[in-house]
Amino acid sequence: MISIDAGSLDRRVRLLRFGLAENEYGDETEGFAPLADVWGSVRPAPGAERLANAENAANAVTVVTVRWSTRVADLNPKDRVEYPIGSGRQFDIKSVTEKGRRVALEIAAVGRADQ
Repeated sequence: MISIDAGSLDRRVRLLRFGLAENEYGDETEGFAPLADVWGSVRPAPGAERLANAENAANAVTVVTVRWSTRVADLNPKDRVEYPIGSGRQFDIKSVTEKGRRVALEIAAVGRADQ
């Protein structure tokens, strides 16, 4: 059985949902709105994943692990991760893999080059 060590979830990350968001004028436009602020583990991707994603060599491939919950269970590549919270640094999600049966989500993400 897969379990997750609570001590390894030592970083706060913000998950952003793509959809309609309200801009500073109160108009709805397509954009990203906060979905959840969660505890997670943030680490560089293993070497094999970096080689497989050579086109992203200028950007760091990062793996973010968070606890599974119904709120974040449908996270997908349209969404983003912000880390550290409040920094404005966003990562494009490339894949989301469920670890165990409703134990954790492993998010492979790439830092955005325009930041």
